[in-house]
Amino acid sequence: MIKKAIFATIAWGIAVATVAAGDNTRVTTDRTDGRFLSSRGTVQNLMAEKRPELTFDENMTPGKFKSWQKAMQKSMARIMKHPDVKTPAPRRVAAVQRDGYRVEKWESYPLPKSVVPFLVMIPDGVSADTPAPATLCIPGFGQTKELLAGERSGNYDLEGEADSIVRPAAMGLHYVRQGLVAVVVDNVSSGELSDNGYFDYIATSRFLLELGWSYLGLCSYQDRVILDWMKVQDFIRRDRIIASGFSLGTEPMMVLGLLDKSIYAFVYNDFLCRTRERALVMTKPDAYGARPFPNNIEHLIPEFLTLFDFPDIVAALAPRPVICTEGGMDRDFDIITKAYKIAGAEGHFARYHYAKYADPASRLQLDSVPEGIDRTEFFRIANVDPPHHYFKREWVMPWLKELLNEADGEEK
Repeated sequence: MIKKAIFATIAWGIAVATVAAGDNTRVTTDRTDGRFLSSRGTVQNLMAEKRPELTFDENMTPGKFKSWQKAMQKSMARIMKHPDVKTPAPRRVAAVQRDGYRVEKWESYPLPKSVVPFLVMIPDGVSADTPAPATLCIPGFGQTKELLAGERSGNYDLEGEADSIVRPAAMGLHYVRQGLVAVVVDNVSSGELSDNGYFDYIATSRFLLELGWSYLGLCSYQDRVILDWMKVQDFIRRDRIIASGFSLGTEPMMVLGLLDKSIYAFVYNDFLCRTRERALVMTKPDAYGARPFPNNIEHLIPEFLTLFDFPDIVAALAPRPVICTEGGMDRDFDIITKAYKIAGAEGHFARYHYAKYADPASRLQLDSVPEGIDRTEFFRIANVDPPHHYFKREWVMPWLKELLNEADGEEK
């Protein structure tokens, strides 16, 4: 029943995509010369014709695959524009003992006029004599480091008790209770980095774009400074650092993954999709004629979609272990599976779908998404269940435990 209903809506989407301009569900032109009067049509056509330069090729040899990974890394470094500057050492400003672990607040200073606080959660018994694996925990949109750490909202000084509720989003708390060090950050313009308590993503992103930079460029740079600090702490195992991103946080996580080969493994807690395709197919206008805007301004990086897309980046992380926890389209996961096969590490990639789409029979097998749909339809086709978007510790924790135990066993 569900599958038939989905096919019906897709068939409808394809049908309206072929009608003459006037219905206007997709961006079309009725001129005989094929030119667009609509500027939206003009620029969308420019994007449609610009195939990303570094799209994954499943026929690559292992040698060409490594060359492709280097090209991916070089291109990502160029468009992220991380400053090449020496930064002051981070400084600890507060500490408090919790049940089974200690929380420390630190400040980093990535730019001359910048202070970026972060939290370090250290399990009892972890020290320079008994170092532990660590996770760099990057929040989703609107989330804060305090939420991820299980601390009370706005409790920047760590005063009083921790949050009385163990929330699903408390990624750092879930990790530290498993014996891992958890380093938890704020995203740019979020939490303690907000302006008067207002999460001003739009203004910050606008200024950064005017400067020739981007929200993701700054966010990944701030996280990279903290990651570099993690690698020199004697209570952290440098060879067992995991980058864990939720939703928006998967983007800086992917950037760090390409730029820093020392990261051991990755937790990708979001659905996987082709962002370029999403922009091209979501063209169904609303009652006022306005077409959907595929992503908010904090996601915009000049040139990004002319180079690669999300499945390409995750594929380039091979052979390092990756878990994707909230599904997507099987054809995109096939790209990553093939990359891990080329890299000789097929067992290092794990994927899970939303419970609603866990049964393969409930998922569509499409090579491409039809144009002329809205966001709701896109999520349906991409096997996304928005109300159940949360940190999937039920998948992450067993996977990570097995991964670390297996690695320690191989060392012995």
